[in-house]
Amino acid sequence: MGTIHGFSAARAGDGVRAATKWGLNGWYESLRKELLPDVRVTLIERGDVATELPTHAAVNEAYGQATVTADDTAEVIVFALWRPRPLAINEILLRRSTQA
Repeated sequence: MGTIHGFSAARAGDGVRAATKWGLNGWYESLRKELLPDVRVTLIERGDVATELPTHAAVNEAYGQATVTADDTAEVIVFALWRPRPLAINEILLRRSTQA
């Protein structure tokens, strides 16, 4: 599959993740259009993030290289929230610079 809103590939074994990620992108875009101009909606997508969640060996290997932290994500959210009212930030893709 091609790139859809920053999510570049559907991998074997990732069907549920791909379906929910793409479904949320469509829901976000619809919601954004329905709520304008009174409410701004920003989609913040994260790549590999350093959390305590991963427990599977293969996942741990990939996430062990993650450099995006919860604090990084919080800073991006604050940035989007504090933009001037007429400015809409539709999407942000946050991931480490070396993530494929």
